[in-house]
Amino acid sequence: MKTFRPARKRITVSVGESVRIIRELQGYSQNELASLTGIPQATVSAIENDRVRLGVERAKILARALQCHPAVLVFPGWDVGRDSAA
Repeated sequence: MKTFRPARKRITVSVGESVRIIRELQGYSQNELASLTGIPQATVSAIENDRVRLGVERAKILARALQCHPAVLVFPGWDVGRDSAA
């Protein structure tokens, strides 16, 4: 393990793609997620296709249903080492 190197990021994921990926990992269809959250399926689809902005309130609702932190959905490409001012 002396030659350990962090993996390089190979793709950029949009906010909508992060919602879709996490939804699929949780095993939910768009209709199931819509039922869990009260967000219409058409809106879930629009979010996943980056046609509608996620927004803070929707991020909280979706994160609760998907059992993740809202920041995972809102900031999918965040690199603490590169993006922080520390």
